[in-house]
Amino acid sequence: MTETRRIVLAVSGASGMPYALTLARALAAAPGVQTHLIVSDAARVVLARESDATPDDLAALAHATHAAADFAAPPSSGSWRHAGMVVCPCSMATLAAIASGAGTNLIHRAADVTLKERRPLVLVTRETPLSRIHLENMLRATDAGATILPASPGFYHRPASVQDLADQLCGRILDTLGIAHSLSRPWEG
Repeated sequence: MTETRRIVLAVSGASGMPYALTLARALAAAPGVQTHLIVSDAARVVLARESDATPDDLAALAHATHAAADFAAPPSSGSWRHAGMVVCPCSMATLAAIASGAGTNLIHRAADVTLKERRPLVLVTRETPLSRIHLENMLRATDAGATILPASPGFYHRPASVQDLADQLCGRILDTLGIAHSLSRPWEG
């Protein structure tokens, strides 16, 4: 019997919706994983610009969805147990809010709770170039316990498509959470 592992997937308004969609599909296919989805208003705008998918398509891949404005949703409380949270993609504004503890929406609050409860928090940052402020916020989030996993796919697997790049990066995210997958192959030298 497989124990159910809740994973919070938050999607913020940075470019990178192919990553969010690939990760949501992989989590939906992972045995014993229950995905709780939070999508920011800005992410809805970016999703429409970067893909043919709708917020409903993304929600269909999750076990539960929570409105970004709903501070009473389960992920806002430390007593609601989960196995980790991923913000994919993570905008610099979302990173700044998490690094400073300024919880103005459920994504920020859930990340704050994840850190205080010492659960895995993976921030898939998506910006370039990076300013000193961005780098300092990454360091603060790391010092608080987050894993910064920039959306920087590798090429050792010889990707032939954007989907190959998204698969490789999402495989790394799942590796960080300890979730088995077949999205990418590990480096073999």
